[in-house]
Amino acid sequence: MAPIGFLVVFFAWPVLAIIARGFAAGGLDVVFGDARTWQLAGFTVASAAASTLVAIVAGLPVAFLLARVKLPGAGLARTLVLVPFVLPTVVVGLAFRALWPDGGVLPIVLANAFFNVAVVARTVAGLWARLDSRTTDAARALGASPWRAFRSVTLPALAPAIASAAAVVFLFCATSFGVVLILGGAKYRTLETEIYLRTVDLLDLSGAAALSLIQFAAVVAALVLGGLARRRKDGARIGAAKTRRPRGGEWPVVGAAGVVLALLLTPIVALLVESVSTPDGWSFAGYRALTTTGEKGALQVSGWDAALNSLKVAIDATLLAMVVGVLASVVLVALRRSPAKAARGLGETMDAVLMLPLGVSAVTVGFGYLVTLDALPGDLRTSPYLVPLAQALVIIPLIVRMVLPVLRSVDVRLRQAASTLGASPLRVWREIDLPLTLRPLVAAAGFGFVVALGEFGATSFLARPTAPTLPVAIASLMGRPGELNNQMAYAACALLMLVTVLAVALIDRLGRGRVGEF
Repeated sequence: MAPIGFLVVFFAWPVLAIIARGFAAGGLDVVFGDARTWQLAGFTVASAAASTLVAIVAGLPVAFLLARVKLPGAGLARTLVLVPFVLPTVVVGLAFRALWPDGGVLPIVLANAFFNVAVVARTVAGLWARLDSRTTDAARALGASPWRAFRSVTLPALAPAIASAAAVVFLFCATSFGVVLILGGAKYRTLETEIYLRTVDLLDLSGAAALSLIQFAAVVAALVLGGLARRRKDGARIGAAKTRRPRGGEWPVVGAAGVVLALLLTPIVALLVESVSTPDGWSFAGYRALTTTGEKGALQVSGWDAALNSLKVAIDATLLAMVVGVLASVVLVALRRSPAKAARGLGETMDAVLMLPLGVSAVTVGFGYLVTLDALPGDLRTSPYLVPLAQALVIIPLIVRMVLPVLRSVDVRLRQAASTLGASPLRVWREIDLPLTLRPLVAAAGFGFVVALGEFGATSFLARPTAPTLPVAIASLMGRPGELNNQMAYAACALLMLVTVLAVALIDRLGRGRVGEF
């Protein structure tokens, strides 16, 4: 199958090559026996767990607002909550740095939670909107308070969706790179940033390989838990979606959701303010300087050239990811609908495998490209498509998670009727599946595009200084002295954020709330 072949060549092979080199270099026992290794692992797990808890607590009121409440502005709330999830990591890192200039554990936890409130809100809201409300109404009629009805009836029904979202959020937080790099500095490091340090700065392949194995084990555990939760969610009892104006004790929950949405806006506003703030007052000097290479030649190209390169790379990565992701989703749907138990088991395994690129260090993948891809025709290590390949790996799992539920929702009876009337499989896809899924597919492509536009982990390792993407240019500017370079970095972040917000608004309009699990 093409999707599995793509993952084998451009994911499994490079990662296994780096791990094998680490084993060959020796010293793994020293790394595993070093107390600092387990301190790093402990901090990674603890900070990811804390961020996951914050995201769940903040996301549940928003999920209620999206699923059950009918008020003016609900559509705006649906769009607003998705914006943080697709913001580039360097943008979020600098936004929280504007609030906490010295960084630290608290901003790291809050920044990772800020990213992932959307995962909780929209995953849980997707199930909550379809839950049969008559069971809750019956509990209320029997005298249960709103809180008791929620705790006894609604929460157990939502538990699979909450667990599924928590597993995904933990995975994202445990492998966070840009946020920890910007806010943690040299004092606070996770497995992901330590892998980067040992691979790029220290060339310690054995240490990086050992840390990659620890990270991989945590990722597999999260994926297994997420897969189990998704299967339980698929079996939840559903009814007709029902929205109405809040009443009684529901208003405080709506108020809490409003507070969460306001807090999600705070780092964004802080970044915009910082982009026009200078020691001498308000100024657009940073925006004007984007036409240059920065103070004392901080970049080898202008900021606008970096932005244009970001657009080109993101388009290439999105096209590749859509081809692989849609093909993979079609195969997964076919396996799930198969009467054979073995085929359904294969589908579940393939579904989990497709999520693995989200949890393996982007630095490991990038370095693996440099040591393996020369064996392919044309030596892809020098190809301009190297960065799009790495970015496509990051967004393919997201495309699958968004497209797969949409394809599953297509009524199989329509496809069977078309086949009975003599339509070929290709024509069934063209006449039945494509018209029903076109808008969500376009929305998924837009989602993948904005994620690729802001990808930083693998790109920071693979992008050339003469062809950086805008996130890489921002990181370079922040690492160089000079007030103008700092202003350019914040101005570039503001532009990236503006593009992201516009893209998310379009995505949500196209998807109309039907796009996948995120």
